[in-house]
Amino acid sequence: MARGGALKNGPAPPIPHLGIKPYNWNTECLRGDAQAPGYATSYPQAIGLAASFSPELILKVANATATEVRAKHNYFMSVGNYDDHTGLSCFSPVINIMRHPLWGRNQETYGEDPYLSGLLAAAFVKGLQGDHPRYIKANAGCKHFDVHGGPENIPVSRFSFDAKVEERDWRMTFLPQFQACVEAGTFSIMCSYNRINGIPACANKKLLTDILRSEWGFDGYVVSDEGAIEFIMLAHQYTSSFLETAIASVNSGCNLELSFSLIDNVFMRIKDAVNSGNITLETVKERLYPLFYTRMRLGEFDPPDMNPYSALDLRSVQSQEHRDLSVEAAVKSFVLLKNLGDTLPMDLQSIKGKKFGVIGPFADNAYGLFGDYEPHPDPQYISTPRDGIAKLPVEVSFAAGCNDAQCKTYSSKEIKSLVETVDITIVCLGTGITVEMEGKDRVNLSLPGLQDTLLRDAVDSAAGRPLVLLLFNAGTLDTSWAQNSTGVHAILECFFPAQAAGTAIAKILVGTEGANPAGRLPATWPAGMEQVPAMENYTMNGRTYRYYGNQVPLYPFGYGLSYTTFQYSDLVVTPSILQLCETLDLSVQVKNSGLRTGDEVIQVYMSWTNASVPVPRWQLVGVQRVTIPLSGSVKASLSVLPRQRAVWTNHWILEPGKFSIYVGGQQPFQVTKVPSNVLQDSFTVKGEARPLNTC
Repeated sequence: MARGGALKNGPAPPIPHLGIKPYNWNTECLRGDAQAPGYATSYPQAIGLAASFSPELILKVANATATEVRAKHNYFMSVGNYDDHTGLSCFSPVINIMRHPLWGRNQETYGEDPYLSGLLAAAFVKGLQGDHPRYIKANAGCKHFDVHGGPENIPVSRFSFDAKVEERDWRMTFLPQFQACVEAGTFSIMCSYNRINGIPACANKKLLTDILRSEWGFDGYVVSDEGAIEFIMLAHQYTSSFLETAIASVNSGCNLELSFSLIDNVFMRIKDAVNSGNITLETVKERLYPLFYTRMRLGEFDPPDMNPYSALDLRSVQSQEHRDLSVEAAVKSFVLLKNLGDTLPMDLQSIKGKKFGVIGPFADNAYGLFGDYEPHPDPQYISTPRDGIAKLPVEVSFAAGCNDAQCKTYSSKEIKSLVETVDITIVCLGTGITVEMEGKDRVNLSLPGLQDTLLRDAVDSAAGRPLVLLLFNAGTLDTSWAQNSTGVHAILECFFPAQAAGTAIAKILVGTEGANPAGRLPATWPAGMEQVPAMENYTMNGRTYRYYGNQVPLYPFGYGLSYTTFQYSDLVVTPSILQLCETLDLSVQVKNSGLRTGDEVIQVYMSWTNASVPVPRWQLVGVQRVTIPLSGSVKASLSVLPRQRAVWTNHWILEPGKFSIYVGGQQPFQVTKVPSNVLQDSFTVKGEARPLNTC
């Protein structure tokens, strides 16, 4: 219980007389086998995967990740390597809500919506753990539990921050995706650094026992964030000794301590606490069982030939199938934000022999394309924008303009002289981990340093010739100038596409088969800092599309253009009058009314007419990504469960009343919108209000 991993804190020791070997719990699998010795396939950062709006894609990426984690683990065990990141217990996925655009860890999340985050989290858990009846391929661990979404370091440290949250916001925004994770069968939950209304998350009985275990029926293990248990005393000053801290956290429901490389850490005091009667031996056993049950389900104690995953070897790592999936995932993650006069896709024959200028600090900077918690692939499999575009039948010139993403020094002459001589300019700007990452919040929405000057110089020098802006970031940016400028012809949000960046970008630019952008923004892009509440304020007022109010964002949640257009018709909602515990079924016809095959992300939103308590103005209750051939159409069927209508009073309750449903490729009533239509209908719920758990 004291050996969660991280340098001197791991591995968990062997028990020779029982034939139990060491085990290292500390493994990261956010989108590939991150930080483990040796190479691994690197998929797009989580926020990009979220933009795909595709649980099917997340499941495939998670399963491929588990294959490589398991294959490398088998090798590590064969040579007796029990170091960090050699195990099978993944501290992934991150499912905190992207509640503030400047939070440094936005890139690791699935965006701002609890329903979408829960849908993708469930897919990740199922993909990572596999579907074998006896064995799990690798075990998932959803984090960071809970009410955790900044700050990292601005204006205060995450290690001592007290998140003051109203019960309704806690229940309706910060907990639902974790419940979805538990229901998907995750073996682990990681408690977070912060306090919640004064009580540290890793010593919070209401969170770890009352909600997680008693309400949701979780029977896995809770591991602390790295150092979170020692910070209960050292940063929060909630306890006065390591002994008192061990008592508080173990009794509250924590199973495993992950410390900052301490040998003599907090949970080494458990024996003293048992001897003094402050922790019962029964409680210790109760906390210990899920740890060994997890190792049993991973197959550690069975003969290898019983476990099909034991046969995986290093040939699985960076396989052609996995490299192809990295390209597919990157293509599906891109969001087309602007496309003046159908600048994109470019016709392959028309651009043949043309001069392309690929410029900016992300144009040929492999390091900047990955984001945080990145797996490290063999360099031969890394493709930068410059690399990818150079494989088109064009002549490529390159200029960075800035040495790095911070762009503190900038060569205007280098950029202007290049752009003046080319036919088409591709500008590659963004943030990267030198600007935003774990432990590092941003200070504003602006492009870093002199990147904005670089863009304006490029637009001036292009003098109306085609210019495409590629963005590599996680937290949202104020790109209103680029959106409004007639000299920026297209904007493509790429997030952190990882190893396949250049290959995927080239496919999108020329619209090769299967490369029609269909990513949608998983978070609202504010129009300016005046739309951004304070980081340390945890009320949801003014945050995320669900509570944004009357402000008009630069780009709304769920927004994204395509190279084709879609038309919605024949919305059927049944039944139109429901009983409280009934499921609503709906169907809709979606036609590809444009000029090429493409994916559409069908989005279903619901709003309450007469709820008895404050509720979101509307919220996502269904999503489906479908491929529709040119001139073709599909009939999509979706369901809205009773729990999606529930509101929090002092418990989850279903209320009668009238509800509205909106179905389309975007939110209803948006100023910035895509060309397709949004259909609207309503339904009525009859009966007397009743608790959700009585259905």
